[in-house]
Amino acid sequence: MGRLSRNVELHVIPWIGSIPLRRLREHHIDALYADLLANGRADGRGGLDPKTVLEVHVILHKALADACKRGLTVRNVVANAEPPKRRRPRTEIRAWNADQLHEFLVSAKGERLFPAFWLAANTGMRRSELLGLRWGDVDLTTPHISVNRALVSVSYELHESRGKTRNSSRWIDLDAATVTVLAQWRAQVEAELDRPATDDDYVFCTVTGAPTHPDRFSQIFNKIVARTALPRRRLHDLRHTHATLLLKVGVPVKVVSERLGHATPAFTMATYQHVLPGMQAEAARTFASVLASTGFNPVDEPVEVAQAR
Repeated sequence: MGRLSRNVELHVIPWIGSIPLRRLREHHIDALYADLLANGRADGRGGLDPKTVLEVHVILHKALADACKRGLTVRNVVANAEPPKRRRPRTEIRAWNADQLHEFLVSAKGERLFPAFWLAANTGMRRSELLGLRWGDVDLTTPHISVNRALVSVSYELHESRGKTRNSSRWIDLDAATVTVLAQWRAQVEAELDRPATDDDYVFCTVTGAPTHPDRFSQIFNKIVARTALPRRRLHDLRHTHATLLLKVGVPVKVVSERLGHATPAFTMATYQHVLPGMQAEAARTFASVLASTGFNPVDEPVEVAQAR
């Protein structure tokens, strides 16, 4: 089921699906948006993000425009409705430093799905991308991972999608340690399944070969963190940790953006701007040392100033 179909089934039909097209009015659409913002989540835990409600607005606007063209209705009532114009405040970016990440990985090493946490930390992949990974997407020879799908949970049911943005599909290079971790993990999975893994098998499957549920994966992460003295973080913060550590050691923003699958490097800079001030100071010091190595001194010899009598 695609994202468009899910939005229609979850967020449109239950609210206005019973209203005949000829009776649909602007106030119905406005009420729909208000209800979605307040109570739209399928799990009953509050409202939808304004971005999702805007997606519903675009779907409805297009559907009503098509209905007008076909003579099914005389006007597009969605055109005069008022969708949300602002996103919610951005959640503060929280990440671990290198020592804290080390402590987490040490604690996670005994878990069956440790290779998944290792890959998340070393690539910055989203949870949905990680769990949607199949062995056909993994090349341990080159070595790299091809990210081209996501496994998401809608009302606890699993669905595959093609990612959040057009840049979600991407190629991520792997280091030698990660190649070894994945090779050993594949051998373990094949022993559990008692057969060779195929290209269509999920990489981070259960012992029966089924995909790992995203909620279950997050629960395991939370339990690992809870038994440490680490600052509490979400699973998604492994992604922020990956990006922050790369930026702090001077990896170009464009490269970090490509690894994360961001729409643009500008988005990466805006998201991790808290890291950039320190990087700018280091850049200033580096440039000054390069120029100083030429022997140029921009400051005249100090002049002694006679003290006032």
